[in-house]
Amino acid sequence: MGQPHLTPEPMPITSESIIALEDIFHRIASESILAQPGRDDGLIPAYSLLGELIELTAPDYDFCATATEMRNSLEALLDAAQPFDDRTLDQFTAFIHWLPEAITAATTGQATPPLKLVGAQATSLGALAADSVAVETATDVLQELNLASNRELLAEFHAEALDHLLQIEAALLQLEQRPDHPDALNSIFRSFHTIKGNSGFLQLVPMNKLTHEVESLLDLVRTGKLCINSAIITEVLRSRDTVQALVQQITVALETGEVPEHVIPVSHLIAAIRRVATEVPPSSSLGSTSAPSESVSINVAPEARLPKSTQESRGISFSAESASVPPAKPTAVANAANSAKAAANAAAANGAGNSTSSSTVRVNTEKLDSLMNIVGELVIVQSQLHESSLAVARADTSLGRDVAALFRITKELQHTSMALRMIPIKPTFQKMERLSRDLSRECGKKVLFLVSGEDTELDRTVVEEIADPLVHMVRNSLDHGLEPSADRVTAGKPEAGTVHLKAYHQGSNIVIELSDDGRGIDPAKIHAKAIEKGLVAPDVQLSKEDTLDLIFLPGFSTAEKITAVSGRGVGMDVVRRNIMNLRGKIEIDSEIGRGSVFRIRLPLTMAIIDGLVVRVGGDHFVLPSTSVQMALRPPSSALFTVQGRGEALELRGKIIPLFRLHERFGIPNAITVPSDGIVVLVESGGRIRAVLVDEMVRKQEVVIKNLGAYLQGLPGIAGGAILGDGSIALIIDPASLFAAA
Repeated sequence: MGQPHLTPEPMPITSESIIALEDIFHRIASESILAQPGRDDGLIPAYSLLGELIELTAPDYDFCATATEMRNSLEALLDAAQPFDDRTLDQFTAFIHWLPEAITAATTGQATPPLKLVGAQATSLGALAADSVAVETATDVLQELNLASNRELLAEFHAEALDHLLQIEAALLQLEQRPDHPDALNSIFRSFHTIKGNSGFLQLVPMNKLTHEVESLLDLVRTGKLCINSAIITEVLRSRDTVQALVQQITVALETGEVPEHVIPVSHLIAAIRRVATEVPPSSSLGSTSAPSESVSINVAPEARLPKSTQESRGISFSAESASVPPAKPTAVANAANSAKAAANAAAANGAGNSTSSSTVRVNTEKLDSLMNIVGELVIVQSQLHESSLAVARADTSLGRDVAALFRITKELQHTSMALRMIPIKPTFQKMERLSRDLSRECGKKVLFLVSGEDTELDRTVVEEIADPLVHMVRNSLDHGLEPSADRVTAGKPEAGTVHLKAYHQGSNIVIELSDDGRGIDPAKIHAKAIEKGLVAPDVQLSKEDTLDLIFLPGFSTAEKITAVSGRGVGMDVVRRNIMNLRGKIEIDSEIGRGSVFRIRLPLTMAIIDGLVVRVGGDHFVLPSTSVQMALRPPSSALFTVQGRGEALELRGKIIPLFRLHERFGIPNAITVPSDGIVVLVESGGRIRAVLVDEMVRKQEVVIKNLGAYLQGLPGIAGGAILGDGSIALIIDPASLFAAA
């Protein structure tokens, strides 16, 4: 005969856990003092503390179920971005009075007393939670900003949210490469948690609901209840993009005053997040470059959920194991909860919940531009003062010394103001990492995307404008450059292709390189395609450099078929045009079967140019130093005319077209015989041209001035500058000058 079934007795609570329970109770009671109907004071801390209580006691003790119902009631308010209402507050107060009795009963082995509710409030907590959920507003609703009363708060939230979104994307890509990276996971969780809290305070309902779901999903991963995998990464990235779209609505509202007029749906994302939170099998995981294989769960001790600074001070280590996370001891959970609460309070006191203090100040870019203009004017006045002082005083006089001191101070101020415009290229590189991830899945290729030099700084205008060319280049590297995995293995290469994006300084330029270890570019194939399209005559022989240069022609593509990624012949011509607009140039180095390198050279700043001042007749021009190759006075024998093509100069066996600035701009009294003037060799788009000028004046840095609507878009002119003697010089744009000619 079988043994009778016995109901197991609850596990006895130790003295250590009693102390922890009492501590949590006192903290919950303290938060309840702040609670008032119509306000959310104490709501979030109480919700968090109830979670600690449940984690400490579940599933062994009867009062845990009631605590869970109370927490669900508070969670319903948070999800609906609502403050305490009378009903919930009465229930919470009754719960606070009941909890000590329940804890005492549990510690003495007695039955848990029922929660007593009074009068109209005599309903179960479960019913209350259901009512709260019932009044929850719809998920897909218009984001209401209340600009009139919340403009300053929205501006602060907007700036902080943009930073968090960048951090989320970078950490997600890092986590996908290293699923056992707890710092990346904690960083993502903190960012979503901060956005959730602030969006709830500002009653940004769609954003608050979505980030709350993502936070809940990430919490399951942090506690070891879910294994990180590609499905989770994808849904979190999609949610991050939607949050960015919601933040963009705030951007438009702050800039134009126009409130959102269309709904950005989030319900489908919430459903997808809940699905991956419940349907992902335990064996799902992800590797750095391969498809899901072995199960990898993050075994994080309770202390690992503390801020990074606390983790480092305790020397906590993290391991990736297949086993699930064992239940933590109540004391450890309580200690971790206390430490986390203290860290959260400290972070809140320091502002916006940032984990580390910041010594930076946000400044509107218009103010920086204004400062740069004022400094530019100061540089001009200083140069004029220097010219004037030479006429009235010698260098060893007090005036000369004062002018020299002013020159040093002005120069330092100029460099400092330039530095204020410099920002790291890291955010742009992060976008390329994300693009690589998405494209690798779309193309069905395994890709290892490497980034280096992301802390390299350059002018913010350059950073903003370089993103679009890099997008096209990354697309081509993944689609055209890298072979399919099977072809790579056959060729003796690693199955996963490598794409490396890096940036570094070289002299007064910044160099951005995109390299891959793919199939390389076949010049013969490009030449044949160019002949087929009628871009090159069949009998014309081109050098390797000139042949590779053909890929920048509009409409040129060697793709056998058009895909969603590339093949339409649109892109690389945009790359060159945008780079030339930034006064930069692009070079290609490729070897068949070994890969390709695209190298972009850009000026550090768009506000100041290092140029060669030349004179043509009575006018002055500035040629960018980065484009000037050399200058010479050619003999008459080196000059000739090509029928139907114009004048040319023969130099070391090469034929170089000759351009006359005085003809282009209608300048009188200029030198017309090249052997009597100076010919400056200028490079643009990989080609050399000769420019005839009367005289080379000097080499100097000049501040670029906007010419306004009158000369805006004039071919051959990039801007204006005021020289030291007060005269005005036009800055030459070689690309548009030669294109117009």
